[in-house]
Order: sequence, then C-alpha cells, then structure tokens
Amino acid sequence: MDPRITLVTLGVADVARASAFYERLGFQRSAAGNEHVAFFQLGPMVLSVFGQHDLIEDACLPADQAPRPGGITLAHNVDSPEAVDRVLAEAVAAGATLLKPGRTVFWGGYSGYFADPDGHPWEVAHNPFFPLDAAGQLRLPD
Repeated sequence: MDPRITLVTLGVADVARASAFYERLGFQRSAAGNEHVAFFQLGPMVLSVFGQHDLIEDACLPADQAPRPGGITLAHNVDSPEAVDRVLAEAVAAGATLLKPGRTVFWGGYSGYFADPDGHPWEVAHNPFFPLDAAGQLRLPD
C-alpha cells in the first residue's frame, strides 16, 4: 500500500446542513456530489460528508457498531497562536461548538478544539516544530 490518505469521510445526520457549515468556513463544494454526499477539495486531499445511515450501509457496519464522532480528530494547522484564536472564532460563528479555547499546550504549541454540527472534533493548532510550507501544507522534518 502506498502510504497516503486521499479522502476522509464524515458520517453526518444531514448532508445539506453539514455542507452548509463547511461552506460557511470557506470550503468549496465540488459539483461531484449529490443530496447524499458532498465533496470538498482540500489541497491534495478530499473531505466528504455522507449521510450516517448511508455510510453504515455502504461499509456493511452493524447498526449497533456505527461510527461515532470522537474516535478521531481532524486537525487544521495555522502559522500563529493568533490564527488559532481567529479560526476558532470563525468556526463558532459558522455554527461549531467550542470544545476548548486556544491555549498553550504541553507539547510546546498553542491549540484549541471545536466540534462541527455533527460533533466531529477539529483541532486548530500552531505547532512551531512543524512549520507550514508556502502552500500551507504541513511538512514533517526528515
């Protein structure tokens, strides 16, 4: 397997509501979706929002073992602590729930968390040890 992730899919209660939330955050919705799934190009990756029940059926998951938000977090790295606070405020204004305000954290950076309308947690972080490149991409040291 070539080590990469090309697409992250979030199971959501309402695709239209979830899509509108991400569009308010500035994500550009692709015409490739429909009323059951929406896609957003994020640099080399894609984020999709897919109806929770459709996702359960598509993945052949037992209904009592449906994926729930909180098992993973998504992250959005920025170039300063001030940008963390700005993005958290933008997310809340777009309909997110603030989980943790921005603060200095044990690993030496600054981060906070919000949850999208379906409860998926997003970390917004400034990590001085993992700078962003000119394209805004996180590049780990060799």
